[in-house]
Amino acid sequence: MSLTSQLNKISTLELAQALMERLSISPNDWHGLKSNRNARASEQLAAAMVFLLKNQPQEAQARLEQAVGWLDKSISAPPCPTHGKS
Repeated sequence: MSLTSQLNKISTLELAQALMERLSISPNDWHGLKSNRNARASEQLAAAMVFLLKNQPQEAQARLEQAVGWLDKSISAPPCPTHGKS
C-alpha cells in the first residue's frame, strides 16, 4: 500500500494533529529551541491548523498571530522561570 493510500485513510484533522505533535517542542528540548524562531513559528502554525479544522477560528487566529510574531521578531521567548532560583 502506498503512503498516499495510507494517508487517505486518515482524516484531515488527524493529519493536522499528527503534524502538531511532531512540531511541538517537548519539555526536554525547550531550552534548546525556545528562541528558535522557525521551530516556534512552525509549532504555532500547526496548532492554528488544528484549531481551524476544529472550527475554532479565534483560537486559530491567536496561534497565527503568535507564529507571525516569531517570524517578524516582534515576540521572543520569556526567561526560564527556574533559572536563578535556588
